[in-house]
Amino acid sequence: MLPLAAAVLGAALGPWLARATVRLATRDPAAVPGRVRTGVTAVVSAASLAGGAAVTGPRPALVGVLWLAAAGVVLAGVDLSTHRLPDTVTLPALAVLLASTGVDALVTGDGARAVSGAVLGAVAFGVAALVRLAVPAGFGFGDVKLLAPLGVLLGWLGGGALVVAGVFLGLLTGAVASLVLLATGRAGWRSAVPFGPPLLVGAALACALAPTLTGAL
Repeated sequence: MLPLAAAVLGAALGPWLARATVRLATRDPAAVPGRVRTGVTAVVSAASLAGGAAVTGPRPALVGVLWLAAAGVVLAGVDLSTHRLPDTVTLPALAVLLASTGVDALVTGDGARAVSGAVLGAVAFGVAALVRLAVPAGFGFGDVKLLAPLGVLLGWLGGGALVVAGVFLGLLTGAVASLVLLATGRAGWRSAVPFGPPLLVGAALACALAPTLTGAL
């Protein structure tokens, strides 16, 4: 029942998330999304929140996971439109996720998971920042900041192995998407490709495959 309730919540949030997406993308506080965008956003939001609920279960950390899932829908939409990942979406998602996993630790007594998430989120951010400094064309700084909450989530859920798997799957998704765009003529070798959506997809895949991935790595 919990994933179903989360899906209903996601669908209900869809129109609001669609408005937030177009307003952040256009920097126009009066922008209104079209029906197609609103419908697609509602479907994606419902699926994202349902998946988050299924992975997390009924515990305090669910609040942060659902917040991050909703934020991811907005971030993906903005990044696809403008190649930006707004701090006004990323940073609150990080704060809520850290707070919810902290409360989860107090309620369940499992402080090790919360510490693991926080530390691995910092590590993911730090490594990505070094990559950004070494190869500026590889990552945008918005991508670097996005890896902080994704690292917290994956670290809390499955430790370092899951963080590595999520980043790898994100890179793989981005590479496949780039090849598809090249093959269809929708991008050239020098075209900038938004990397936020692949990172989000990679994290979602890692969460879905967590039992298998953490057992194999």
